[in-house]
Amino acid sequence: MVKKKTEKRDITVVNIVVSTSLKHDIPLEKMATTLSNTEYNPEQFPGLVIRIKEPRTSALIFSSGKIVCTGARSMEKVEESIKKIIKSLEKINVKITIKPEIKIQNIVASGSVGMDLNLNTLAMKLENTEYEPEQFPGLVYKLAAAKATFLLFSNGKVVCTGTKSEKEVHTALDMLIANLKKVKA
Repeated sequence: MVKKKTEKRDITVVNIVVSTSLKHDIPLEKMATTLSNTEYNPEQFPGLVIRIKEPRTSALIFSSGKIVCTGARSMEKVEESIKKIIKSLEKINVKITIKPEIKIQNIVASGSVGMDLNLNTLAMKLENTEYEPEQFPGLVYKLAAAKATFLLFSNGKVVCTGTKSEKEVHTALDMLIANLKKVKA
């Protein structure tokens, strides 16, 4: 008897990586000595790391004013994080007068396709896959048509990366499921 999974397909954004520029030089040394939630080691890396408690995000800040923010699960939380960074800069007398233009670099989402997967079969029948179970239990599947990369696991769980909007995540998941059904048929 084959056990049919009742779990259905779903996917949720778990991390949005964005970049922006404050178009202002940032005194990283001063920031690091004044603010407690920062790490700065210019001998190892030219950027300052700032950790924000709420929303729980981290950002790299460069002296040029460029920022890379990661960890947010929605664009609202991204904007909230950038506002908090600007507010913390005001504490060291750096006034940012522009509204920074935020650009999504990558969205990571995780979820399920709602069916068990035979990764050995998929590795043979799908193109653009990497599967080395001795090193990692998931199959890497590059879905070029959707500009997305998936990690597929035998229990049907998936991680999607490489997309730049929530709509692209859902489109990529639809394409993935269609391809999986073709291979299973």
